[in-house]
Amino acid sequence: MNCLVGYSGMRYMDSIGAEAAAHNKVETAAPSSFDPASKELDDELTIVVSDAQASFSATSWCITAAATLLGGVLAYFVSGYALQPLRSFAAQVESVRPDNLADTKISEDVPSELRRCSASFNDMISRLDEGLSAQRQFTGNAAHELRTPLALMQAQVELFCAEHPDADADTASLLRLLQEQTERMTHMTKTLLEMSELRSVPCNDAIDLAPMIEEVLTDLAPLAEQKGITLVSKGDAQTIGCDTLIYRLLFNLVENAIRYSAPSSTVQIGARAEGDRVLLRVRDQGPGIPKQYQTSIFQPFFRVDRSRSRAYGGVGLGLALVWEIAALHGGSIEVEESSKRGTTMLVILPARAPGSLK
Repeated sequence: MNCLVGYSGMRYMDSIGAEAAAHNKVETAAPSSFDPASKELDDELTIVVSDAQASFSATSWCITAAATLLGGVLAYFVSGYALQPLRSFAAQVESVRPDNLADTKISEDVPSELRRCSASFNDMISRLDEGLSAQRQFTGNAAHELRTPLALMQAQVELFCAEHPDADADTASLLRLLQEQTERMTHMTKTLLEMSELRSVPCNDAIDLAPMIEEVLTDLAPLAEQKGITLVSKGDAQTIGCDTLIYRLLFNLVENAIRYSAPSSTVQIGARAEGDRVLLRVRDQGPGIPKQYQTSIFQPFFRVDRSRSRAYGGVGLGLALVWEIAALHGGSIEVEESSKRGTTMLVILPARAPGSLK
């Protein structure tokens, strides 16, 4: 820009000099000088200088605007190219989830300024993956080891109850308590074992959700009839995943909705395809979930109200298992809306591509 402005100024100065020389008449080889009293010459030179000044000003502004625009465009593309590794790094960090740690390591082929950062990030991912794998293995081993003694305890309690039907009230109450708690612990260990084995399950089945939803509602009809709850389903969609796990996801959500809905109310479950994803909604007419707990309910063993949760049954792992299944399928679950009139759970799953086969 400086070079162009300087060149423009020199050109207009030369034009002023040429105009002044044209008005400087030479007489009989005697050099003439500028005469301040010559009004005609002053007027003409004033016009020449004024025109040159206006032209120089306009040219300078055009040069400045063009240089600024060109510099901005070049800076945009150069900075975009320079920041591309950083954007890629940020995108990979944002994509980290517990189920894809092994696939989120950053390539070492990055600028030297980010090489150390990428190496540290890869080391962190490796440590997290090892820690989560150890945690899952411990959970699975513990659940597996607990399953046998719990089954033995449950069988012995049931056998004792069958052999002593005339037990006094205190003994009968104690036996019912033991039976309830052993059943609860058996269900807990079964769920923990399922959660620890999720990563080894293939998720490439083509699933029609409408028949599966009807199957879930049929299986849960006796539980709904106990409270006079009406089960309603609508919509249809297709997704890709594990048939058994998607069934468990739907079963847990509907069972949870039935347990917490008011008697003689309605539980609705709907499926709808929207672009490349499937939206599953389960609506109940329960007491609702406080806003501050709407993300915590997917944590294992979390309870909004422990006394009320005990009364409704369950071990605090149903929604945690649903979250794990949704994440394993590349989806998500959230509380879409909740109030004193009920709660709507939204599950997002990938849609089945047209023409895909099971």
